[in-house]
Parts: sequence; C-alpha cells; structure tokens
Amino acid sequence: QLVESGGGLVQPGGSLTLSCTTSAIALEDYNAVWFRQAPGKEREALSYITKSGDITKYADSVKGRFSISRDNAKNTVYLQMNNLKPDDTASYYCAADGYVPGDKWRSPNEYYYWGQGTQVTVSS
Repeated sequence: QLVESGGGLVQPGGSLTLSCTTSAIALEDYNAVWFRQAPGKEREALSYITKSGDITKYADSVKGRFSISRDNAKNTVYLQMNNLKPDDTASYYCAADGYVPGDKWRSPNEYYYWGQGTQVTVSS
C-alpha cells in the first residue's frame, strides 16, 4: 500500500508539499497520480506522472499552482501545492498503476495501489 504524508492546516495563499511512498512496491515501475476528495464530492484527479517522470498532466483546477514530481531513488512521489485556496480543502490520495492509458489518467478505476489519504485544510 501507499502512504501519504505532509497534509495539515494552512492559510489561504500558503503552500504544502505532499509525499507518497511505500515499502510494498518499487514506485519507479508505476505511473502515479494524486486525487482529492472533499465531503459530498466525487474523487477528483489532480495530477499524473509517468514512471520516468517525463510526462506530467494536471487538472485545470490546479494547473499553475500544483506541481507533481518523483524521486525514484527515494521511492517517493510528491505534490507541491502553492497558492492554496479554501476550495482545496479535501483528503488527498496518491495512487499508482503499471499501465494507465493516457486519456484515462483521471479515472480512479485505472489504479491498483492506493494510499489512505492525508487531510489538507485551507482556512484562516
């Protein structure tokens, strides 16, 4: 399983960096994605990165504010979040799978490995 960390309480305009790691698999063999889910809302795909990190994709809602990266030597995927807004408040999840069709990266059904989530709260 995957383990997320780095969530917390932050003021609007602030920044957080989420991490996703695991001892169960070699993440370098997997494409990875970050999702979030707020109460009463559907799970939303935010950002995707290929195994080597050569391709990244972003949802329009976070483009220009969030940045996904990975350090395969540390078996970790990151999500740098800047200029956070109250609407970013949610539980954030990472997921991974060995094969994800490029046009389906937003679908939770494409991912086999999941984390338990980390809470991000943006509030003054």
